Amino acid sequence: MVLEPCWHKQSRTLRVLIVNGRNQTFNLPVWWNQALRPLGTGEGANSIVSTVENNSRALFGSRTLATIRQIEQFRYTRTMSSSDSYAVTSAAASILRRGGLVALPTETVYGLGANAFDARAVAKIFAAKERPFFDPLIVHLAESSWWPRVVLEFPPRAEQLAKTFWPGPLTMVLPKTPMIPDIVTSGLPHVAIRVPDHPLARDVLRLADVPIAAPSANLFGRLSPTTAEHVRQQLGDRVDFIVDGGPCRVGIESTIVQFEGDTVICLRPGGITLEEIESVVGPVRRPVPSFSDERSPAAPGMLASHYAPRTRLRIVDDIPRIPPSPRMGLLILQPCLGSEHYAQTEILSQAGDLIQAASTFFNALHRLDGANLDLILAVPLPDIGLGISMNDRLRRAAHEH
Repeated sequence: MVLEPCWHKQSRTLRVLIVNGRNQTFNLPVWWNQALRPLGTGEGANSIVSTVENNSRALFGSRTLATIRQIEQFRYTRTMSSSDSYAVTSAAASILRRGGLVALPTETVYGLGANAFDARAVAKIFAAKERPFFDPLIVHLAESSWWPRVVLEFPPRAEQLAKTFWPGPLTMVLPKTPMIPDIVTSGLPHVAIRVPDHPLARDVLRLADVPIAAPSANLFGRLSPTTAEHVRQQLGDRVDFIVDGGPCRVGIESTIVQFEGDTVICLRPGGITLEEIESVVGPVRRPVPSFSDERSPAAPGMLASHYAPRTRLRIVDDIPRIPPSPRMGLLILQPCLGSEHYAQTEILSQAGDLIQAASTFFNALHRLDGANLDLILAVPLPDIGLGISMNDRLRRAAHEH
């Protein structure tokens, strides 16, 4: 059951939408509205958040906003007014400053965020995700001008790339400052940083006024979340607050690069293509289809088994015209002969467009994983542009220990 608060402006009462098989709206207990009524001119979720934060001890005893379970999550929706969205981002920022966990939308995937300067808060990320401590995290910044807060130097190549691709799905690995705890980087002397291209994420960053360490908001090694519902399904009440910004626009994780002198090295392909990077800085040392040392990955998302559905996934160049099992699913770029015989087929782009395919890639895998299949067959995408990134995810999803 999911409880979602909403402010009814005409009657000035707080109501809750209870989602449990069917949607029903109920007024909340009268003491909630009695607490809100003295606010006078305040309206919307801003009043709700202010009341809860300012009167949390009186209303809920020792519990804070981050641990209130009468309301499971505040949820941002596209139908909210600007004042409502400000209230939600303000509440999210407040939780982050107090050491809590917030799931945030970005243009790539949803991230599970904590104050990057707070080692104890960052440790909660690893616990919530069941993530091994040897796998480093990406630190998110509100603006490129924040880099002196987290890294010691910003070489000319990094400046070129930041000017071109930030905000956006590009992560750069650079020498960290002592302010970044070792838990963020798994003891490595470098930290991965980026500026996300999502207004809600950047609003939260500005209001919190701290860099946010945020890997994908999912259980470790599982499919990346591209909707708030994916976060709820995998993490549930392990996260204190979920900001719902709708489906992720890019739909695949950021590209990660590192620097050796003037050489740019791609550690992980992602939402910015290698061709785009090379158009700015010249030749990039390209990744080879191999897997990182299981105990010392240089960057996130480099372990052999990663991005995996619970259902077994196999990569095939040609699909059987007749599936060998009645409970077999199929992931393909475009329609093909025989695909209609599979229990469930996910077509990433009718036109074969790799940008559209990337935006639906993880959503399609989530749907296949929830279809009670015995096996998912996946046909590799063209090994160019964003196809390189999706093929990387497929290889890791198909890897068996």
